[in-house]
Formats: sequence, structure tokens, C-alpha cells
Amino acid sequence: MTVAKARLTEATLTLDDGAVFRGRLVGDVLEAVGEVIFITAMSGYQEVLTDPSYHGQIVVFTTAHVGNYGTNPGVSQAERPQAAGVVFHELWLPEAVHWDSGEGLPAWLARNGVGAMTGVDTRALTLHLREKGARNGLIAPAGDPAEALARARAIPPMSGQDLAIRVGTQKPFKLEAFPAEGPRFKVAVLDFGIKKSILDRLRSMGMDLTVWPGSTEASHIKEDKPQGLFLANGPGDPAACTYAIKATQEFLGRIPVFGICLGHQIMGLAAGGKTYKLPFGHHGANHPVHCLDTGRILITSQNHGFCVDPDSLPRGVRANMRNLNDDTVEGLAWDQVPAFCVQFHPEASPGPHDSHGLFAEFRRMLVDHNA
Repeated sequence: MTVAKARLTEATLTLDDGAVFRGRLVGDVLEAVGEVIFITAMSGYQEVLTDPSYHGQIVVFTTAHVGNYGTNPGVSQAERPQAAGVVFHELWLPEAVHWDSGEGLPAWLARNGVGAMTGVDTRALTLHLREKGARNGLIAPAGDPAEALARARAIPPMSGQDLAIRVGTQKPFKLEAFPAEGPRFKVAVLDFGIKKSILDRLRSMGMDLTVWPGSTEASHIKEDKPQGLFLANGPGDPAACTYAIKATQEFLGRIPVFGICLGHQIMGLAAGGKTYKLPFGHHGANHPVHCLDTGRILITSQNHGFCVDPDSLPRGVRANMRNLNDDTVEGLAWDQVPAFCVQFHPEASPGPHDSHGLFAEFRRMLVDHNA
């Protein structure tokens, strides 16, 4: 899609609190609805938009200029984009200028049915979301403001929604470990919207994976005799995933368990804790996390709108990582059980890679438990 071919339609982003932000729709996809959140990552837009954890959300990029290096099928985290819509200050409209680009970002968004809005004052929009919190919103051609506001207010809130059931696999499948030294382990993966890069990291650690739908009962998984359990990332309210909480309780204390993002929240709930919704969530590739056990600081990639309440945790489960921006829980450790989980994304595609070692930690746990 070149500048000459790009269709630019005057449009508005209407939030459910009445705020309106103007810009232009790019291409023929004229509408998008969802929870409007902002992300501070300066690159990796294709990885972001194909991350199933963004299902049902309109993603606002705070970096001013996006899209000049185009897209490449090899970096997508799912088969197609998962975000409901996307907002830019300036979207690169000419052909991509990167040698490895397969398709320009505007054409890729249009082909996949994602509503894209450019020319927006994203600084003002981000400040509004920081002050008022994440809001439901409607991207649409400029029209009747009252109608747009009514439609924005009719969007269901994120709290209480089970979105994981929509984006995970619908039937089990197997993936063999990549060639690696040492023993191989059979690991069950509960899929709530897992990213391809997470599967690749687990396989690189010598793990043969059986990927199960997130709603699979523990009894079915046990028949496969897994040596470990991994709980994936995913979208929506963790408290709505009652099936996953119940299944996780069946494995904690029996085999090693590792969870990321939504999987982390589900493990906290399975332990007897509670979760709550953050005002505007954590979305970006630059969140500092303090590891309380070692004193180390990790720069992490994050995407979540809910958090585990540390005061609700039972004895024997402790918050061992904290976010340095707002002191929220970023990791849990079990004192007497081979289990741990983190709120951030340690595979961090495209980066940073500070926390890659957590996959090796899970492997060490599997080695010790199966010795």
C-alpha cells in the first residue's frame, strides 16, 4: 500500500467516558471496538499485534512513528493479528524499507481486517488513559458523536470476561523438543493464547510439548503422564477461568509447574489468592522488575491488565518479584512445592532478554524432580 493507494477516511476514537480523539482510518476496515490501552514499546509492533494477550483490545502505540520496517511472517506470534484495532500518531504509508520485509504494515493490517487509525494525538490520548484508566472505545468514521458514545458504552467491560477460551487451541497437539544436550522432558501446556516464541523457548530447553486447550480437565492431562506443567499467557480476566484454576490445583505439589502472565495469575488463584484489575495495566518492553531473592533488576516485556493481590496469598506462597514502577507483584514462589510463575514475558520477543534464564530454571526444576 503506497501513499497514493492508501485510503484515508476521517475518523474518531470515542471512549466510553465521552472523550473523542480525531484522526484518519487507513484502508477499508472502518470500525474497531475494544478496551483501549497504550503500549510503550518502540519496536516489535508485529509481535505485539499478533500476541493473543491483546485479544479484544485497541492498542495505542506511544512511540511517534511506526511501520517503516514492514512485516515478516516469521515473527508473528499467532497465525493472524489478535488486537481488535490499533492507533498510531504516524503510520508509515509508503512501501516498507527493510530488506527482510514481506509486506507493508498498512496492507498487512487491512488484509487481516484490523482497523488502523493514524494522525492521532497519541500523547494526549496516553495521558488521558493514565489519568482515567483503560477505557472501552470505538474507532469509526467521523459521524454522529452521540451514536458513537452510545456504542462505546455498550462494549462489555474486561472484568468478568473469559477471553482465553476464544484464542487458545481447540484440540491438543504435540511439538517435539529442539535438539539439545541432556535429558528430554514431557511437558503439558495449558493454552490460553500462547505465543509462538514461548513454545520455541520451551522446546529449546529439551521439552517435548503436548499443548492442551485451556479448558481441558486435569484427568485427561494426567492420562498423558506429563513430567511438568506450563501455564500460558492469554487475555481477559483470570478469575473467569475457573476451569483452569481447578485443573492447576490438581497439579501443584505433584509435578513442577511454571506460569507466565495469565498463567501466573491463574497459579495465584489456584493457591487461594485473589486478583484485581489495574487502572491501565502494564504494556511495554521496558518495565523494571526487582527480584527480591537475588537483588537483581530485570528489564521486562509486559502485557496484562490484572494483577495478583499479595495480601491474599496463603502461607507458603510469596511474592518474590516486584514492579519498580508501582510495586505490584511480578513473580510468585512456592516454599515447599516445585512451582513458580512470573507476570512478565521472559521469552520477550523481540526483547529485552534479561529474563531468558527463567526457562532454564524450569528445566532445572524438572531435572531435580525427576532425578
